[in-house]
Amino acid sequence: MSSATDGNESALWARACSGDGEALGAIFDLHQRRVYRHALWVLGNVHDAEDATATTFLELWRKRRDVREVDGTVLPWLLVTTANVCRNARRTQRRYRTLLSALPRSETAASAEEEAVSRADLFEGIDPALAEQLRGLPRGTLGLFMLTAVEGYSVAEAARAVGVSHGAAKTRLSRARAGLRNARDGHHFAGQTEGGGS
Repeated sequence: MSSATDGNESALWARACSGDGEALGAIFDLHQRRVYRHALWVLGNVHDAEDATATTFLELWRKRRDVREVDGTVLPWLLVTTANVCRNARRTQRRYRTLLSALPRSETAASAEEEAVSRADLFEGIDPALAEQLRGLPRGTLGLFMLTAVEGYSVAEAARAVGVSHGAAKTRLSRARAGLRNARDGHHFAGQTEGGGS
């Protein structure tokens, strides 16, 4: 996917990297809706998606010296980061649910806190075995999967966004797809370990 800004985004990003807050605001305006839509697709909740979007752009600013552009845009980096932010949010919610379930309580209606964290997991609505396999993917592999399978980027573009070679990306995606096929076919498949770059 090429940038819709015809090279203007690279100039904006160069200014943002030098500390120009207005340039970062322009980057936010360019990509906020796409990042929010991605977070909403993953989390299924408007409030959580808004929080994830804000966190993603905060990470963009905080890590701006290390962000990789792909074809003149930071959007792939933003989408990978969004997926990781959403997964971390769900992990926190699961830990909270586990803690709440261990607390002694009467047999009354669930508390507001329990209801607030009882929302579905990251991959609600798909086969449980597939969901388990997706949750087990390493961070980089999940980013590659989200960019290629959900957002329509090529393997080469996704590889550049995640910071691995094209060959390593193909290998990771091949392993992930094999695991998903096994899960789909009813086989219990543990999460892959991740090889290659970070």
